[in-house]
Amino acid sequence: MGNNPLRTRSFTVVDTTDVGSRVGGIAVLLFVAIAGLIGVDIAADYLSGTEASHLLTEAAVMLAAFAGAVILWRQLRSARQEAQRLSVDLVAARQEAERFRSEAHDALRGLGEAIDRQFSRWQLSPAEREVGLLLLKGLSHREVAAARSTGETTIRQQALAIYRKSGLRNRSELSAFFLEDLLLPAAQR
Repeated sequence: MGNNPLRTRSFTVVDTTDVGSRVGGIAVLLFVAIAGLIGVDIAADYLSGTEASHLLTEAAVMLAAFAGAVILWRQLRSARQEAQRLSVDLVAARQEAERFRSEAHDALRGLGEAIDRQFSRWQLSPAEREVGLLLLKGLSHREVAAARSTGETTIRQQALAIYRKSGLRNRSELSAFFLEDLLLPAAQR
């Protein structure tokens, strides 16, 4: 796509499901191992004639370790299912966005050209044009600064210059200037 400021926001999804499953699986095994070791200790204590109250206390701890393993396993399974569901939703959302872009390609290109012509009429500098596009896209001043590798103060000054040159007061009016007619019901367009 090149250096298109309208495509600044892109998201990379890192699948941590496998790592989380391994760590969770190790934790479950650790709980089970602790419960098993406590069981061995109970057996050794029983054979050595340890008091019943001590054996009952250790048995309660062993049951708590098993219960922890079961609870953790269930949460892990639930998290895995949720991650799979979110993954499916993400694929669907990406497909929907691509379908919209494909269907609206000509209209979006025309809108982009119209915005560029209006920026020319306002005599915006190349930097102001780029900032204007990023503001129209919905990026915050901080996000624009990061995308352009410049300071947030510089972006604020450029945004003020855009508003001054356009005769608009703020980002809302800037967006409305270009998008207001797009939001009319079809019968009124």
